Amino acid sequence: MILKKVLLLLPVLLLAGCATGTFTRLTPNEQPRNANNLYPVEVIFHSQQQALRWDSIQPYVLANGQSYPLRAVPVVENRWEGLLPVPPTESAVTYRFKFDYLYNSFGNAPKPNSESSQKYTLKVLDQ
Repeated sequence: MILKKVLLLLPVLLLAGCATGTFTRLTPNEQPRNANNLYPVEVIFHSQQQALRWDSIQPYVLANGQSYPLRAVPVVENRWEGLLPVPPTESAVTYRFKFDYLYNSFGNAPKPNSESSQKYTLKVLDQ
């Protein structure tokens, strides 16, 4: 009887171990226009997925059909930063973060996966 209850709960327990990642955007909603048209973006990525291979993460910021690489912030865990171009003719850009990575799979080679954040908008203010 106890075995049946455990077997019924097993799918729920397995799914709980595959929780999706969370993104914390550290970029302000608005930034003043600058001469080089590159604007810093920063994000924290956190995952409860035990099988995620942190050394395989390839983070990007996606905007206007292009991807721009992010780099790890030195000394700060799970935090990435990069530059997002906004043409001088535009006053806003919609973007999202995407993290590609590998995860360990039982009895198999590591498998690819990715997580994407919600969409954000950066407004560029003329001064």
